[in-house]
Amino acid sequence: MELRYSHSQEQLIADCKRGDRQAQFKLYKLYAKAMYNTALRIVSDADEAADVLQEAFVDAFKRLESFREESTFGLWMKQIVVNKSLSALRKRKVIFESIDDQNDRYADMSQDPEEENSLLFKVEQIKRAIDQLPDGYRIVLSLYLLEVYDHEEIAHILKISENTSRTQFLRAKRKLLELIQN
Repeated sequence: MELRYSHSQEQLIADCKRGDRQAQFKLYKLYAKAMYNTALRIVSDADEAADVLQEAFVDAFKRLESFREESTFGLWMKQIVVNKSLSALRKRKVIFESIDDQNDRYADMSQDPEEENSLLFKVEQIKRAIDQLPDGYRIVLSLYLLEVYDHEEIAHILKISENTSRTQFLRAKRKLLELIQN
């Protein structure tokens, strides 16, 4: 699959590779908000997300020569932000529960469809509930639902098993529903 950039974005990246500060600022302005939101969903702290964002862009501009345009700049930048966010969490010593027990299954995770449809939640309620989740749950939930990574990718990123990723997600989903209903 061949990716195509608009000429202006292609030129902007080329200018950034040459060290043009104005081009770097334009590229930063183009992606900063989305990348900040990605970091915030993972680290769950506005100041820390801002720090992660700055570190990620500094790193990206230093490594821009390695960007080979095999993916979009946004996707490449997002991976840097996710990795920087996870590094920040590791500094906080986030612990993921290892789930290797095959008997630890949730047979009946589904709720009555009418009950689910009857629950009308406001976005702020959901955000607050996500922020209340333990870090391990929140990170897997965010990566899966909001950043659209699959469990194999999450397992690779977090250095956990796919089963652990799935279980963390299911537990996060259950805990989130519990927090929202209270």
